[in-house]
Amino acid sequence: MTAATTLAAGAWRATRCSATFQVGNLGRVVTGTVPVTSGTVEIGEHGELLSVHGTLDLGAIDTGNAKRDLDLRKPRLLDLDRHPVMTFTATSAAPTDRGWLVTGTLAARGTTTELSGAAELSEVDAGSAVLTATARLDRRTLGIRAPGFLISRYVDITVTATIRPA
Repeated sequence: MTAATTLAAGAWRATRCSATFQVGNLGRVVTGTVPVTSGTVEIGEHGELLSVHGTLDLGAIDTGNAKRDLDLRKPRLLDLDRHPVMTFTATSAAPTDRGWLVTGTLAARGTTTELSGAAELSEVDAGSAVLTATARLDRRTLGIRAPGFLISRYVDITVTATIRPA
């Protein structure tokens, strides 16, 4: 039995959530956080993942450096004054031993791109589960252009959420 089949069928709502990211910046690794404002998961009768949707508040991005956070607001980077929200909506999911391989649409900066990653379950019981999703985003697919020595091409994203039946 896979972890995916241990969740009860129906709608699940994300409660405690965190989103973190890591990206190279001037030869160092920068870690930041972004608030998750909502998240839902729908599980089918046979444990299949039917849907996933999440919303993040990019306007509240925090890298631990106020100047860098202000720079990220600029139109050539995240363009946060015009597009403060990022969303992810799954378009497909394949079961794995610990969860699913999920592919979906990531929307940010007024554009969309396909994003794939792993969603794994832990701490599963009848009333809740912890879902951890990881993905690697190529920032160029969102139109974020910067020299590679300034900002690495890839951004590693981790979202952790406690989910409960809705």
